[in-house]
Amino acid sequence: MNKVILITGASSGIGKSIGNYLTENGHTVYGTSRNPKKYPKSQFTLVKSDVKKISDINDLINHVKINEGKIDVLINNAGIGYTGPIEESKIQDIESLFSTNFFGPIEMIKKTLPLMRENNGGLIINITSIAGYIGLPFRGIFCASKSALEILTESLRTEIKDHGIKVVNVAPGDVKTDVVSRRIDSFNDRNSIYFKKYYKTWKGMNEDVEVGGIDPIKVSKLILKIINKKNPKIHYVVGKPLQKFSIILKKILPDLVFEKILNKFNGL
Repeated sequence: MNKVILITGASSGIGKSIGNYLTENGHTVYGTSRNPKKYPKSQFTLVKSDVKKISDINDLINHVKINEGKIDVLINNAGIGYTGPIEESKIQDIESLFSTNFFGPIEMIKKTLPLMRENNGGLIINITSIAGYIGLPFRGIFCASKSALEILTESLRTEIKDHGIKVVNVAPGDVKTDVVSRRIDSFNDRNSIYFKKYYKTWKGMNEDVEVGGIDPIKVSKLILKIINKKNPKIHYVVGKPLQKFSIILKKILPDLVFEKILNKFNGL
């Protein structure tokens, strides 16, 4: 059945892959971009919108409602990365990250829920991260933003369960996208006490994405499966086996043992 699907952050990376794949499978897709004119050959409709601006979100929802009359699926995908020592992180950068990764999705959910209730159902998919399950060194701010979205989903499901609306998390590991170029990297002080260790892990992060990341089509295929499920699970994880296994290890190992393994893996 054709569904009307709205994806935030759909001009590149995971969002673009999801949008293309769902369009190819017969769905009507709207995606957001801060500058859609840069992507004139998109397979689906790109709408100018910034999740950090409530006025943009209002205009976006109204645009889809006028054209389609409903939103069956909302995919909160827009997000940015962040690396750096927590002690030296600028509060402005932290606020900017949370505005995109956490506050933006909340506003999208708030504006979409009334339309879904009018349609007697819907599905919200929050794209989080495997990093939201584990406190990774020098990625704590990013991990916290994704962990917050994971927990929000659990609370939201209970609050809206009587309205036929499902909410799920999809947590990817490293994915081959251009995320590195759009990430906030706060390492400009070579005299920092953290610089040596941070720089080492920073190089490893980039290699994990550029060399070891999975193809975004794997995330796209999982999204389609979830959309087609009558009763989807709360949490889905997609990534390299070792990354997925790290979540299991954290659950079964004593905290200090897992921390020691994590530090060794990161060369710290």
